Amino acid sequence: MSLIDNEQTKLLATALNTAATSCFTVGIATPIAGYLYNIGGLRTTLPFWILVGGLLAWSTAAITLHLIVRQILKRLRA
Repeated sequence: MSLIDNEQTKLLATALNTAATSCFTVGIATPIAGYLYNIGGLRTTLPFWILVGGLLAWSTAAITLHLIVRQILKRLRA
């Protein structure tokens, strides 16, 4: 694997890991903060089971993307 291939692999890994971080922020951290601080009456309008289902789905997406990144980075060669 050439230096260029390594750099392209790292760029792909960075992009996917950024997507994983975005999944965490948008799908996990933001809803939890909204629910805890009851922003916009979220606690009264959003059933708890829907919140939990969304958290599980977004967690799965974030973790899956991160694990894919780890596999991609294993392709790097010295």
